[in-house]
Amino acid sequence: MLTSAFVLSMAFPSFLSKNGLGFLAVIALIPVFAVIKNTTWTAAGFYGFLYGFVYYRIFNYWLSAFHPLANLIVQIIKGTEMVFLFLSLKSASEWVSGKYSHILQSFIWVAYSYLSQSWFAGYPYGTVAYAFANYRLLIQIASICGIWGLNFLIIFPQALVGRWLGDLWRTGTVTEKPFREFIRKNRISLYVYAALVVFQIVFGIVSLAKWSDAKPDRTVKIATVQHNADSWAGGYATYEKNFHNLQRMSLQSLSEKPDMIVWSETAFVPSVNWYTKYPYTGTDSGASFDYLRKIQVLVDEFVDFATGLGTPLLTGNPSGEIHDASLPPYDENGDWNKDDYNSVILFENGGISDIYLKQHLVPFTEHFPYEKQLPHMYRFLKDHDYHWWKEGKESTVFTLSDGLRFSTPICFEDIFGYLCAGFVRCGADLLVNMTNDSWSGSVAAERQHSAMAVFRAVETRKTVLRGTNSGITCLITPDGKVAGEMEPFTMGWKTWDVPVFTTETYGTTIYTKVSDVTAEICVYIALAGLVAAALSVGINKCKKEKKE
Repeated sequence: MLTSAFVLSMAFPSFLSKNGLGFLAVIALIPVFAVIKNTTWTAAGFYGFLYGFVYYRIFNYWLSAFHPLANLIVQIIKGTEMVFLFLSLKSASEWVSGKYSHILQSFIWVAYSYLSQSWFAGYPYGTVAYAFANYRLLIQIASICGIWGLNFLIIFPQALVGRWLGDLWRTGTVTEKPFREFIRKNRISLYVYAALVVFQIVFGIVSLAKWSDAKPDRTVKIATVQHNADSWAGGYATYEKNFHNLQRMSLQSLSEKPDMIVWSETAFVPSVNWYTKYPYTGTDSGASFDYLRKIQVLVDEFVDFATGLGTPLLTGNPSGEIHDASLPPYDENGDWNKDDYNSVILFENGGISDIYLKQHLVPFTEHFPYEKQLPHMYRFLKDHDYHWWKEGKESTVFTLSDGLRFSTPICFEDIFGYLCAGFVRCGADLLVNMTNDSWSGSVAAERQHSAMAVFRAVETRKTVLRGTNSGITCLITPDGKVAGEMEPFTMGWKTWDVPVFTTETYGTTIYTKVSDVTAEICVYIALAGLVAAALSVGINKCKKEKKE
């Protein structure tokens, strides 16, 4: 079981492999299904927690750089989730006929993958399908069913082979159920699976051929500035230094005449919209007021720079809104009367033309909704300098004066397919992911993140441009090809010729239209299958007791 957890973690970018050994994802889980078939119910639950704990400890080794407790919290959450997963898999193994148990188990695994990212602490990192990010031929079906169909196709053969190995481990079954007989009894499900794989491959070939020859409606030149700043450093001196680095490289990029310049998530920290709406002009004395004056000067410097740039500037920048309308923006101590949002601003034609407010906040670090239910946890997080943001509610589509329509999933928002599909449904023809993964100190962490962005491009058939603090800054075309990248953890800038494929010309993918419906169907099938199996077991037990 521990070996399986290690092997699966190595399918992804890690300390052993730059891009991961994706093929391991098709064999790593076989021992899991074999063990579940032969173990007790109690042991199945224990193994589930152990598997989740160990898998995420290895896979997310870099989380400790964020906070010593971060990895532990994820391990405990994922271990607990997998207790329910393994018990559900055990139920399917015990209650369902041998010819069908692996089918239900495959639906259960997809249902778990979806549900585990759909609650407050939802965390798609480590979902099996993402190990295939580099296998472009096989991931094209994501435009139909997202990652969920691929997840099913990866799990199905492992559940089947795992069941067969589980049978072999039982006394006397080696001679009673040889492999040929096993194949014969499962031939129908194998035929269906083979047909699905053939469809996957044919669809992949056709899709790659189509998109390799696709002519974009237009090509825009966008400069990304990767300033490689220390995420943990703060204060006026740091904000000023980072701004001047961003300013210098942006001016350099003007030599290539970009249509837009992109900075990363929270590249400029002082809130531009707050300080322009509520400028601090007071003369009060004290450290807080001195800080406000210096920040106001820095914001004014940013506005002057962005106004004189002559090119639209897109940057991550916190936004502030008045919290209590009956009170002034600043109190007598120099404290703000505001609500904070993690946001992106588009500065064009001398001012902020539009703002996107992040919709899906990072659990525990950007928000924690259980203040009343878990007051001690809430206070612990606040005491350890976590900052709560307010949630945005709209899938903003920015529109440049030249007509370019794009949206900006912030940081880990691009690991949720439904969010990016929502942007495209609202009219975005380009996705610009604004990310800051520099805190991880790990190229593997950055590659795990960018690998998931590959699926967002395929799902929506839109180009994805990633503008990051320290990596992975890259361009991903609608067929999932990573067309170049900047060196991680280095300072620099790069201009990209970004192909734009409009919905008017290329239509809308099935996934964009229906989002995660495939996963929801798997949830209902898994629940219905387990309920039906439980009822069948109960009915048979009652019949047996009556006969006795």
